[in-house]
Amino acid sequence: MTAANELSAQAARRAIAEGGLRVRDLVEACLARIDAREDTVQAWTWRDPARLRAAADALDARGESGRPLFGLPVGIKDIIDTADAPTGHGCAAYEANRPTIDAACVSLVRQADGLMAGKTVTTELAYFSPGKTRNPRAPAHTPGGSSSGSAAAVADAMVPLAYGTQTGGSVIRPASFCGIVGYKATHESLPTTGVKALARSLDTLGVFAREVDDVALMRAALIGAPPTPAPCDRPPTVGLCRTPEWEQADAASQQAVESAARTLAAAGARLQDVTLPERFVGLTNEQKIVMAFEAARDLAFEYECRRKDLQGPTIELIEQGLRTDHADYVAAIAAGRQARQALEQEFAEVDVLLCPSAVGEAPAIEAGTGDPLFNRSWTLVGNPCVNLPGHVGPNGLPVGVQAVGPYGDDDKLLAVCSWLAPRLA
Repeated sequence: MTAANELSAQAARRAIAEGGLRVRDLVEACLARIDAREDTVQAWTWRDPARLRAAADALDARGESGRPLFGLPVGIKDIIDTADAPTGHGCAAYEANRPTIDAACVSLVRQADGLMAGKTVTTELAYFSPGKTRNPRAPAHTPGGSSSGSAAAVADAMVPLAYGTQTGGSVIRPASFCGIVGYKATHESLPTTGVKALARSLDTLGVFAREVDDVALMRAALIGAPPTPAPCDRPPTVGLCRTPEWEQADAASQQAVESAARTLAAAGARLQDVTLPERFVGLTNEQKIVMAFEAARDLAFEYECRRKDLQGPTIELIEQGLRTDHADYVAAIAAGRQARQALEQEFAEVDVLLCPSAVGEAPAIEAGTGDPLFNRSWTLVGNPCVNLPGHVGPNGLPVGVQAVGPYGDDDKLLAVCSWLAPRLA
């Protein structure tokens, strides 16, 4: 019998609705898993088990509400404001920071009768300086970043759902490294009020889960989307997309994408090779320009007033942004917009693009949080992306495959991924 904490969010939600599982029992199973594994994984920066138990008891006493997240514990990345918990941003400058209001995405979890399980570890200000979290599949390796704790907590069955954010590759990369589903929404399609900004033209809310269909529950809470993905009414057309950075992926990542394409074709999907529009060449560098330029503005207070509390990579990013010419920034923004428009032609022919999620397996913890190379372009153009787990590299660690959908059509991407995922598992 599957332990309650190991259930997918959809399965746990059904069990609660049908009376086969109490909210308190789900919470106790999650807390027991955290107690057993937190010393190793170190996914959390703040928790209050007594408050979580009390909230679970209140829901059990009140009874089923029909709201999409009823009784589900959710991990909250620690760059997201919470009125009843500290928000430290992974940064020494914010050790005493206690917001007075919730971020919109936290309020919406509460309105949907979800439970805030605690705050998960982030890299410093959601950039590169890592926190304490380890990869639950192999603790000597990174879980990725910047959404380190959220990815690790979901992968280790501490919670069924957690929030991440992506400015470079901070949802898809850790999902790939930890072997779970990661969803980066279309830019600006999910509310980010109360989420610490790093680069506003790029910052995007995301979700970690163990099944693709679980993402729909979070979208239902956030924007009123259907709580289950629409069924894919035909085998999809999949574009095998060897991006301009393809040769920089290691053999494991290349094999994962090509193997996934063959598997899906054998299962009935139409497969065709896709070459990205010429405007995608060099787009990763354009993303770096935008990220640095905007970080220098969004982190102006930290740089001017709390610089002694910042770590080297964050300072370097800000100073790079301060050196960046405004005309270069404007050109980089325009390049992203032009690439997105050119990409629309490809989606007239295919339902989804299949490409690498990361360079390869998770690197050793000492090497940092990994390279977001295969995420930067998609973050700049703003298209929705999903990491699909199911492949393993030569060291026995997960290697994900990234599915990219049409801009603004996250429902279609998730429906297609719901068809793809079980065939890749």
